[in-house]
Amino acid sequence: MNLIVDIGNNSAKFYLFQGKQMILHTRRTEELYSVIQEWNSQYSIEKAIVSSVLDLTEEQERCFDELDCPVIWFSHETRSPLAIKYSTPHTLGTDRLAAAIGAWSEAEGRNMLVIDAGSAITVDFVDRNGNYLGGNISPGIRMRLNALHRFTGRLPLVEKEGETPFIGYDTETAIRSGVMHGICHEIEGYIAAIKEKYGDVLVFLTGGDENPLKNNIKSRIFADKYLVAKGLNRILLEYNND
Repeated sequence: MNLIVDIGNNSAKFYLFQGKQMILHTRRTEELYSVIQEWNSQYSIEKAIVSSVLDLTEEQERCFDELDCPVIWFSHETRSPLAIKYSTPHTLGTDRLAAAIGAWSEAEGRNMLVIDAGSAITVDFVDRNGNYLGGNISPGIRMRLNALHRFTGRLPLVEKEGETPFIGYDTETAIRSGVMHGICHEIEGYIAAIKEKYGDVLVFLTGGDENPLKNNIKSRIFADKYLVAKGLNRILLEYNND
């Protein structure tokens, strides 16, 4: 079995794969590394890969030493099916790259736009030759809602769950609709511009906030919340077997 660990800004996600099939997953915001101890004792883990957008402490890193298998710390230097054309690959978020690899695994040989909607919204492009060309980063849903409250005198802090009419009928719906519809128009604009430049493009949507967005984007998209995990698993299966 393969253990996949994806550590984001707000939580850590753990997955077990048997070949290409995901058989178990969990998400933790605290006591993150108890999962490692539990799964290491319960399952026969042959390989593991860790992707983190955070700098882990030495104590946190040592938790992975308890695993009875090799551990790969995913970075831009890890062998993968994509050629990285980003000019500063050492600054590239591993979650962005893993999502792009996951999308490539689903539709190899196609131009693709990979949108990851989480704490931030990232929009990345991979051409049909497997070149990761880069992408853009903008604030995520909660970050936008928090910013409107924090940097104004009277606007309230609004939760993302709730009504999003086309035209807000009070301050709460005006804020939520402005953020949600604004993001959807932003994404639609990227899709239209990429298609104009590159022609046929597949669009993938992933991340913690993919659910509230996927039904409001008019363009055809493939929503897959496990895209990062699938990309990391492919790396273990095919590219790092030494």
